[in-house]
Amino acid sequence: MNATSNTVDQQLRYKSVRKVTLIGAAADFLLGTAKIIVGWLANSQALIADGIHSFSDLFTDFFVLYAAKHAHKEADEDHPYGHGRIETLATVGLGFILIIVAVGIAYDSVRRLNDPGMLLAPGLLALIIAIISVISKEWIYHYTMAAARRLRSEMLMANAWHSRSDAISSIVVVIGIAGAMHGYPYLDAVAAVVVAVMIAKIGFNLVRSSSKELIDTALDPEKIKTIRGHIFDINGVRSIHMLRSRKSAGDAFIDVHIQVDPRLSVSEGHQIGDAVRRRLMDEVDVVTDVTVHIDPENDEAGSPCNDLPFREAVLDELKQCWPQLPLSVIEDITLHYLSGEIHVELDLPIGILDNTSEAKSFIQQLKQAVSSIPYISEVQVKFKA
Repeated sequence: MNATSNTVDQQLRYKSVRKVTLIGAAADFLLGTAKIIVGWLANSQALIADGIHSFSDLFTDFFVLYAAKHAHKEADEDHPYGHGRIETLATVGLGFILIIVAVGIAYDSVRRLNDPGMLLAPGLLALIIAIISVISKEWIYHYTMAAARRLRSEMLMANAWHSRSDAISSIVVVIGIAGAMHGYPYLDAVAAVVVAVMIAKIGFNLVRSSSKELIDTALDPEKIKTIRGHIFDINGVRSIHMLRSRKSAGDAFIDVHIQVDPRLSVSEGHQIGDAVRRRLMDEVDVVTDVTVHIDPENDEAGSPCNDLPFREAVLDELKQCWPQLPLSVIEDITLHYLSGEIHVELDLPIGILDNTSEAKSFIQQLKQAVSSIPYISEVQVKFKA
């Protein structure tokens, strides 16, 4: 996935979020206005509370639009992983708004329950509007949720649940109004309290789930299991350790250390790592960025080679041990840092010897010469024509 295609995807994603949210906002405005006016005219406290809930939906719709516009900006120097966390932060805000709305509705309803003189007797028009609200908000919920799943947008999903909470609250309002119309005026206020509890629960769940994302909580175990399976499907991967994941809005970022054959070339190890990266981004829909670290051995508990000297110091010691070898030959040595020791591979031109029968003795002399260097555990010598 290159930068250009990612930019196009982000733009299309933003346009889809904007379209879905604007349709929901139009419905919220019409429903909210109708419920508050009819609730006031028909003496229904629960319908007025439901209308306020609809207007809170309208407010969050514009909140979603603002957040989506900024969350879908391209990555830049200050935000190398993109702006997706703006969407996550907005979802936390939506959750708190729901909780605040719920507290306000519950407070007013309990106050009315404690004073029977404040209880209202709603009329038939209030019942009709509440039924229309149930049907409309349930449709908006399904429409928005389908888009949220397609776009992997937690923020859009939160807004869908906001609409579903309005549909559920309208069902309770229908029951409350119907009860009040049949001589139980307190049911209207009780319905409003039940609505408030439902709204608060949804708000709390949104705050909790999005807060986990803000503190880099890992993907769920099943998704991690799938990711591990795809990594092991790549030829050349011996083991996996330090697999880490985190989310940003609808995207997931993966960091993983994979162990390969320590005798491979750097380029072949990189090829295996790149295959892992491409596999995860192609096969796991939420994964948009993968960082692969190539290891010759498992270093999760610590690197045993930390105290070993770098190449320059090693070559200086080898030059002193092998003064008979040309400088160009020594500089072509391959070093393998493994298990706290260094393995040396030395390719020599066959012309360095007078005859091939001397090869075995010459190799023994080279190995004996470095026996005093404690960190060198093995020397492999090969002759080439």
